[in-house]
Amino acid sequence: MTDVNQLEHFFDEGLIEGVLRPIKSGKEASVHLCRANPRTTGEQLVALKTYHPLDRRDFRDESMYRDGEWIKERRVRVALEKKTRFGREVQGMIWVDREWETLRALWAGGARVPRPIERTGDAILMSYVGDDALAAPQLRSYKVEDAQEAEALVEQVLREIERMLFLDIVHADLSPYNLLIWQGLVTVIDLPQAVDPRKNRHARAFLERDVERICEWGSAHEVHRPAGRLAADLWTGWELADLVPEELRGLQM
Repeated sequence: MTDVNQLEHFFDEGLIEGVLRPIKSGKEASVHLCRANPRTTGEQLVALKTYHPLDRRDFRDESMYRDGEWIKERRVRVALEKKTRFGREVQGMIWVDREWETLRALWAGGARVPRPIERTGDAILMSYVGDDALAAPQLRSYKVEDAQEAEALVEQVLREIERMLFLDIVHADLSPYNLLIWQGLVTVIDLPQAVDPRKNRHARAFLERDVERICEWGSAHEVHRPAGRLAADLWTGWELADLVPEELRGLQM
């Protein structure tokens, strides 16, 4: 269940008028479908992502995602490293902040992500993908009609990975679990662990893993792509981006 306190701000600000039903629950957060106030959100339905309490969240590998981030206050750095209660609270805030700022940057850059609407310290309100009766399914459970449709979906995901990279963002945990399919279009979700490839030393490995997971899904649907070469080409293209005219950028499939 979503904590009433997590909802209060969105009701008070006149952004939502009711919570309709849960959409999904994961390790870090739950997502609920809400009836929106169209006058304040421009939407009929919205998705509210609420992060779980600290004792229900998994911070085991978060240091790799924080690589390259500098936190000025020594007390905070020590708390994060030692994973104290205070450190977990700070990490929880960092997690929400990163997802919010990443969504804003990607939306502004034209990537296919939910539109960020409003946030608090432990929840994000965003546009909803689906209709009254059905939320957009995850790629992992989507019923592909044929190899042609599977190929189109793989191509879309690879393009989104590329678009994100050229916006200096690597998802870092991309898989069929956090890709939504609706009316033939892909939407990328779940971005709290996203990293900046200009700062994070693990960014290339994260990118390679993202591409590999999508290519694995494609292979299971008779769409075969060389994941290693694609990831290498993406990374090289990003590194040389300042030297290549924008109209000439892109994957050579």
